[in-house]
Amino acid sequence: MKKYTNRLRSMACQGDDYLDSLPLPVQRMHLIQVDSVQRWMEDLKLMTDCECMCILQSKPISTEEDAQSELILSSQHSAYDNLQLLLKRAWIISTELTRIAQKLEKNRWQRVHSMTVRVNCHVRSMINEYNSFTRNSSEEMHQFEKRLIEKCSEFTAVTERCIQTEDERTLQSMKSCINETLITVAQYFGQLIELALTYEIQNLVRQINSSDNIYITESSTIGLFSLTQEGAQLCHIIAKEGGVVALFKICRQDCFRCLYPQTLRTLASICCVEEGIHQLEKVDGILCLADILTDSTHSEATRAEAAAVIAQITSPHLTFTQHLSSFLENMEEIVTALVKLCQEASTGEVFLLASAALANITFFDTMACEMLLHLNAMKILLAACADKQIVDTPYSRDQVVTILANMSVLDQCASEIIQGNGVQLLMEMLFERSSSGNSAEVTACERVQQKSAVTLARLSRDPEVAHAAIKLSCIPRLVELCRSPAERNNSDSVLVACLAALRRLAVMSPDGLEDSDFQQLVKPRLVDSFLLCTNMEESFV
Repeated sequence: MKKYTNRLRSMACQGDDYLDSLPLPVQRMHLIQVDSVQRWMEDLKLMTDCECMCILQSKPISTEEDAQSELILSSQHSAYDNLQLLLKRAWIISTELTRIAQKLEKNRWQRVHSMTVRVNCHVRSMINEYNSFTRNSSEEMHQFEKRLIEKCSEFTAVTERCIQTEDERTLQSMKSCINETLITVAQYFGQLIELALTYEIQNLVRQINSSDNIYITESSTIGLFSLTQEGAQLCHIIAKEGGVVALFKICRQDCFRCLYPQTLRTLASICCVEEGIHQLEKVDGILCLADILTDSTHSEATRAEAAAVIAQITSPHLTFTQHLSSFLENMEEIVTALVKLCQEASTGEVFLLASAALANITFFDTMACEMLLHLNAMKILLAACADKQIVDTPYSRDQVVTILANMSVLDQCASEIIQGNGVQLLMEMLFERSSSGNSAEVTACERVQQKSAVTLARLSRDPEVAHAAIKLSCIPRLVELCRSPAERNNSDSVLVACLAALRRLAVMSPDGLEDSDFQQLVKPRLVDSFLLCTNMEESFV
């Protein structure tokens, strides 16, 4: 097989040498063929097992010698490798089940049957492959495997009957039966995968808890992190099976210091679910994070990842973070360390993580804003914004302006803004536009515009700030954002914030607006001005 694949590679490479001499239609055909060969080579490992299973009907053919060599081969696979193989198989099978449902909807009976046979083979291959790696599956796992295989065989038999008849009425009556069987197969498959993943997670957690070997611990941590990227359900299982406890055990051992960044990154991912945060609170995780953040002997990368965990557990989007009592006890230390990290950040990513944590904390507790004021955070953040190497994306500016908006409720904030040239920065943020057109970046730009307008509206209660804003031509820009939907990317939240800021500045300088702007954007009720602006068209035919 190795010689064969090498030959395929050489054939594909040789083909490029004479490609230019071929007519255009032949070139196109050749490119398609090369792509197909490459795709086949990528899928070869997974698909050949399926074909063998189909032909041999799952009958074992290995001799005792083969079994011994298979054991040696499988022993080289780590728990992380097992997880990756299992996830690949699961992805293939779930994709096939989705496609079967689509073909069934269109009454493509022949395709439904052939794809059902393929799923049957994939399921058997997955089970055999997984069992060859684990060797000691539980009785519960075997029961789930047996139930799924039986249901897949039943599924294949039902679809086979469909291709043996052409009577539409009979086919339609069988369709609901096939659909029910498909749903059951999907349910059994989901249950089996969840059980297998739980078993592998238990193995990974057990390895972390019992091993002093840095390489085994690192591999297990990477395995857990890869699972967190598969969705919230797996994060919940990891937390439930003791993953958070095991990871904090790593963070409390100096011998594993080089693993802290990866471990903290994994913890941040797990803490997107309630169980993860509950486990973190249970093992005094906040105290551990505070110790890491305040210890200057830790690398910047480690402290940045600790900041990422803080940002995650204080996210205003999570409804279950308001009862972190230990966070309030350590908040002053954490906020101080985060401000220092923002000040000393050597990269834009470090600044982003530290400022995101601070931004979330200002939502989490009102005392945080007063702490930030005493720590000269306003001055530090405004200075950072002047460095385009550090505050280099709309995402970073979003965090900064969030902190400014939340701090602007304090009366003392106005003088800090004036001294740090903050009004100029807020004015620049009203012009925030995405350079890439990426949807996430566009949304971040909208947030920057909205929050800068909110901050201006709040701070303009101070005459000095209001006059500085008027002097910098904030009023014309706010009018433009209100009247031109394209300038605010059709965002209603930006519009409301700009109307509020415009009305606050108009009190200080009514002569700064044209009469039509005053009559339409300031004088009416805010809701009437909003409706007027949302119905505006940029051009009329």
